[in-house]
Amino acid sequence: MAINCKNFIGGNWKAGSSLEVIENMNPVNFEKVSEANISSADDVLEAIQHAEAAFYKWKSIPAPNRGEILYRIGEVLKERKHKLAELITLEIGKTKVEAEGEVQEAIDMAYYMAGEGRRMFGQTIPSELPNKWAMSVREPVGVIGAISAFNFPVAVPSWKIFPSLILGNTVIWKPSLETSAISNEFMRCFEEGGLPPGVLNLILGGQEAGQTIVEDPRVVHISFTGSTETGRKVYQQAAGHLKRVSLELGGKNAVIVLKDANLELAADGVVWAAFGTSGQRCTSASRVIVEEEIYEAFIEKLIQKTSNLTVGDGRNDGVDVGPLINENAVQKMESYIASAKESGSEILHGGKRYQKKQGHFFQPTIIGPVDSENRLVKEEIFGPILSVIKAEDFNHALQINNASRYGLSTALFTKDVNDAFKGIREMDTGIVYVNHGTTGAEIQLPFGGTKDTGNGLREAGQAALDAFSEWKSVYVDYSNQLQRAQIDTDQLFSHLIQDETN
Repeated sequence: MAINCKNFIGGNWKAGSSLEVIENMNPVNFEKVSEANISSADDVLEAIQHAEAAFYKWKSIPAPNRGEILYRIGEVLKERKHKLAELITLEIGKTKVEAEGEVQEAIDMAYYMAGEGRRMFGQTIPSELPNKWAMSVREPVGVIGAISAFNFPVAVPSWKIFPSLILGNTVIWKPSLETSAISNEFMRCFEEGGLPPGVLNLILGGQEAGQTIVEDPRVVHISFTGSTETGRKVYQQAAGHLKRVSLELGGKNAVIVLKDANLELAADGVVWAAFGTSGQRCTSASRVIVEEEIYEAFIEKLIQKTSNLTVGDGRNDGVDVGPLINENAVQKMESYIASAKESGSEILHGGKRYQKKQGHFFQPTIIGPVDSENRLVKEEIFGPILSVIKAEDFNHALQINNASRYGLSTALFTKDVNDAFKGIREMDTGIVYVNHGTTGAEIQLPFGGTKDTGNGLREAGQAALDAFSEWKSVYVDYSNQLQRAQIDTDQLFSHLIQDETN
């Protein structure tokens, strides 16, 4: 029986006001998993009203006490880990292992940010004037609009929600409509954990809802995860209201394999990075750049390991690769295969949908060698297609890597410590891995990218506190006289020196 999903606004569960209904099907067998009335602008406006009213109460709760609530939410997430993971697998097809890992990431983020309630450091800074105290403190910004994608329906929202809450902000969260059941269950964890009404509001909506969140002046910060094209529109719309915006957008991530690398390890890393989550990660590796000298040997290992992958229903043990999210995604993969054939690139492995399987399955695919100017190398594919590119040497590989308009994640396989540190310095991406694939971010480090992957702000780690807070500078003058910084400083300093001399 399909799950009937609702919004959560001001502490109450209620259906979206639109008569339009979204139905989500299991991408393996097309059975209906969830349904929901799509939210209208009126639903969003109601949520904003509740979030704005709750903000002043929530921010007045001392941060350590807000942290205690986040700890309780983390405990609820821990208790419901398997239920959430099952829904992730059911609604979007992710394998059990990956789904449970994703929920664990949210648990880790809850605990980490809860601890920030007692570590929300500012600074005390010496003043240039006597009998004057100077310090800085963090302040919440207000109502946050958090818009997330389908591929990490629990982990990515946790990067936005937990930092926002510990700082004293309130949140309007609009997840992908393709994850309605997961979003409802995740929201219940906050409710059960004791989060006050109105502090976090869930909106199951589409473009109208998203546009209302972006344009309403009461929502002061937009945190968006999705495609670069949509992110650019969000940025432009929000700029008209001088809103703060944090963007985590597309990627065209590469793995560089040098001739001295452990090829067995490199092949394992590439297979996991390219085909985990069916290639539907912003950090998925869709390019592997290999030194010419080892090209044939590496390709042999790569094809062998890829052919050993089990594609199927993520609910079954031993499945490595699940389905794509929908039929449009499968057709997109087919269009890239057609383009590869037109350009003369060789399909080394895969290249087709699974005709014998009912769901949205596509074979893990390896294409190579591919010219570095081919659209397969330039465009974000967001599926299980990997292009292999030959490089003359390490410098050439770095040049190919950095030519991308995206800058999220790069991996380098080498045994040479000098090359490793050269790569760390030269690769122009927000994340760099040495002797590991392009995926696997940990929550205590900043997450985000350069160039068309984002706008410079980071989510996760300490950097998330900067994204979702304002700095307030505070001066306390207890001299009992008017002191003017920069104007009276020299005169006061001279008097102090003279007094000491006398």
